[in-house]
Amino acid sequence: MRVSVSWLREYVDLPADLPTGDLEQALVDLGIEVESVVDLAGSVTGQLVVGEVREIEELTGFKKPIRLCRVDVGDANGTGEPQEIVCGARNFAVGDRVVVILPGGVLPGGFAIGARKTYGHNSAGMICSAKELGLGDDHSGIIVLGPDVTAKPGDDARPVVGLDDVVLDLEITPDRGYALSLRGLARELSHAFEVPLRDPALVPAPRGTETPAYPVEVRDTVGCDRFTARLVRGVDPSAPTPSWMAQRLVTAGIRSISLPVDITNYVMLELGQPMHAFDADRIAGPLVVRRAEAGEKLTTLDGVSRVLTADDMVICDDTGPISLAAVMGGETSEVDTGVTTNVLFEAAHWDPAMVGRTARRHKLFSEAAKRWERGVDPAVPLVALERAVGLLTEHGGGTPSAEILDIDHVRPRTPISLPADLPTRRIGVEYPPARVVALLERVGCTVAQGSDRLSEDPGAVGVASGEGTTLSVTPPTWRPDLTDPADLVEEVVRLDGYDKVPSVLPTAPPGNGLTPRQRRRRAVAGSLAERGYVEVLAHPFVSPELADQLGLPADDPRRPAVRLANPLSEEEPLLRTTLLGPLLGVLKRNLGRGLRDLALYEIGAVFHPRVGAGSPPAMGVDRRPTDEEFAAADAVVPAQPVHVAVVLAGDIDPAGWWGAGRPAGWADAIEAARDVLAAAGIPDERVEVRAAEYAPWHPGRCAELLVDGTVVGHAGELHPVVVAALELPRRTCAMELNLDALPPSPVTPAPTVSGFPPALIDVALVVDESVPAEQVRRALEAGAGELLEDVRLFDVYSSAQLGEGRRSLAYKLTFRAPDRTLTVEEAVAARDAAVAVAAERFGATLRGA
Repeated sequence: MRVSVSWLREYVDLPADLPTGDLEQALVDLGIEVESVVDLAGSVTGQLVVGEVREIEELTGFKKPIRLCRVDVGDANGTGEPQEIVCGARNFAVGDRVVVILPGGVLPGGFAIGARKTYGHNSAGMICSAKELGLGDDHSGIIVLGPDVTAKPGDDARPVVGLDDVVLDLEITPDRGYALSLRGLARELSHAFEVPLRDPALVPAPRGTETPAYPVEVRDTVGCDRFTARLVRGVDPSAPTPSWMAQRLVTAGIRSISLPVDITNYVMLELGQPMHAFDADRIAGPLVVRRAEAGEKLTTLDGVSRVLTADDMVICDDTGPISLAAVMGGETSEVDTGVTTNVLFEAAHWDPAMVGRTARRHKLFSEAAKRWERGVDPAVPLVALERAVGLLTEHGGGTPSAEILDIDHVRPRTPISLPADLPTRRIGVEYPPARVVALLERVGCTVAQGSDRLSEDPGAVGVASGEGTTLSVTPPTWRPDLTDPADLVEEVVRLDGYDKVPSVLPTAPPGNGLTPRQRRRRAVAGSLAERGYVEVLAHPFVSPELADQLGLPADDPRRPAVRLANPLSEEEPLLRTTLLGPLLGVLKRNLGRGLRDLALYEIGAVFHPRVGAGSPPAMGVDRRPTDEEFAAADAVVPAQPVHVAVVLAGDIDPAGWWGAGRPAGWADAIEAARDVLAAAGIPDERVEVRAAEYAPWHPGRCAELLVDGTVVGHAGELHPVVVAALELPRRTCAMELNLDALPPSPVTPAPTVSGFPPALIDVALVVDESVPAEQVRRALEAGAGELLEDVRLFDVYSSAQLGEGRRSLAYKLTFRAPDRTLTVEEAVAARDAAVAVAAERFGATLRGA
């Protein structure tokens, strides 16, 4: 909202020498966000003068209409001769007075004005619009000064257009709708500077009469709980808007249209009450305020034909809807400039929720709708009518009707019970009850203790501390945001000063640092990051088609998914049951942006619906739920185990002058799983890796990982069908583990470091191709005994000499004793024992034996 300080001073006695910085700080302290404070006096430099248009020559032969104007600027140009200016605007005529900036001047934004040749003529200066002067956003035409302006050609135009003022640009939060008016802002500033307030709404206004100003029927008193109207006959249709009013509207960013319409906008800015002006002669029959019928159409003032729904409120006559209530009027009943002589003013009170939904449904965020959805004072419609009628008759003539319509179904505000010591207990600052009462009354609340007014004596029993004292607080009609005790506490703190609330950091409770689960998660993330994987955070939402794209079987437990009641996108309404879907989506997105070698990982929760879970119990906010209610609600919440997943595509070792690269393969995915388990504190001897078939992995290149015999995850190369369905590179690999399925990390004993030399022996065992190398390694470990320090596979060999279906597995065995140097006989005996177990389990034979 944009507003001039000079206008504010009409309602509040701000200090005459108030610096703009102090004004901005005062508003910020009151919780009003200030976008900017602009002193317009310095925004335009050079000669900005009043000019009078003497001649207009229409230039032809160009793509758009162009005019050569000769403008009288008095002696400001040093010659007294008319100034030639080329202008494209068409909203002025010969004899109009306009605002001219002469060569050498600079407009806001550093736009310098000079004399130059354009469209075949010399143009010396510019005729200015409101936007060019920084007074508003209207660029549809230049500023035409009204007949009430007494300035003559050549006079300084700054005071005429308000460039000697200070303009506030404020961002009003949704809960502070009353501040979208001069009345509300003046009230706030009166609090800040403790100066008198002249509330423009506290003026006498005639009440409704038995005979209405116009026949109106309100059929929905929930959507419209108050409707007032008054008629003015015999208005001069050619009466212009006074320049001071047009100037204030332009400063606020509202275009001047016609006197009746400008008055409704002016009253809206002044009192916060949106209004509408009908041409009474264009209304056919009585007015009806009702919900629209689905499919009804209305052409609004912006020329758009809108299809209405049953949730919209409309004002109708015998022809149908003529206004989209509280949002925008219709074309059929609008005030026609130069024609309308009988004006029907309407001021009503509409349901904020209804207006907000209508505005969003039709994408029509008018100034009126912006105020209605934030809340408007239901007590000011008659005052607004009186103000509008007075302005119209003063500047446009006409006779106001004695009849006034007032259909009032507004319910009185419900008092709020507020413990007097609640602000002190919530904020930690001492607020005596008398101070609480004074601040709430400053806001406009009516405060009483029980049925009587709270004692002003701070020493009265139960009042000094506020303990046991309950206040009955009735908020003012202009504050619909005050509905709960917490709202009143916020008002007390806000008006007393946020700066008086000390910044005290809460004392951290004693503890043992990170939990084991947190330490494990950080260790896993650090391990993957150290190995070159990049962490991503994918959205947990997936499409119903993902399960088919991943090739999950019909009975797979990952197929059932939790459906969101209000998803961000109807294309992805489900919560993920595996990390791979969203993670592969991130992989695909990065591939599409030109990256080719990718190693990504994510740690996050997956969501599995509870079997047979019904609806959660209804729980209010007036009390703490019982243990039974907690248990019933928890039974509906989906299981949310934490998983870790990686995906790989492209080269894991890049190619270069040093040699050929190496593409990522299924073994890298398995190695990533081993790294995760090691980082999670699971000893390698408790980990088993074996071949498996599990979607979405390739059945011949998939491994399942077991810890203590329990499957905790899978790794390998994705199935070609899955890769094709998701449009991923060939041989894309992935791994996913359930971190919550891992057992607690055992206590790791300190290793025994031997100072004696190792005995190194290599063995090559011939086994069937179907025997996993990992199983052979475990057999060697089991047979070698305590002297075995390490065993590692270093070669796999197959040939016709070994026989069909046979292969050779070569292992390096490291033996070492902690207290002596091993003899050859001891090392060979340990090797033979290891080979014997492998032979017993898998029929292994020493190669070459």
